[in-house]
Amino acid sequence: MNNPYGIVISRRLTEKSRVLEHLQFAKSNPSLARCQSPKAVFNVHQKANKAEIARAIEQIYAAKNVKVVAVNTITIGPKSRRVRGFLGKTAGYKKAIVTFRPGDAIDEQV
Repeated sequence: MNNPYGIVISRRLTEKSRVLEHLQFAKSNPSLARCQSPKAVFNVHQKANKAEIARAIEQIYAAKNVKVVAVNTITIGPKSRRVRGFLGKTAGYKKAIVTFRPGDAIDEQV
């Protein structure tokens, strides 16, 4: 996979991902005050590994000069759903929590 947009499918915008993004500004207790690195959550290709994800994020946001410090991945399997009496499944996906250097930001309007 040479195309960075083939590896990183989209930005994942959920309530939990917004909490992770704003964790660097939280000062409510000492353990949260230590979180200086900004984070972002992305939907990624199922077969992409952490090194490919980090390289793709740095290529996509090259204009903002961001450096990826860590990538944590989570694979979510399909879930069974019943629609109008028939059994079906939702699509499985993989998401990546990307940690940047302190002070870096991708600053997208969401």
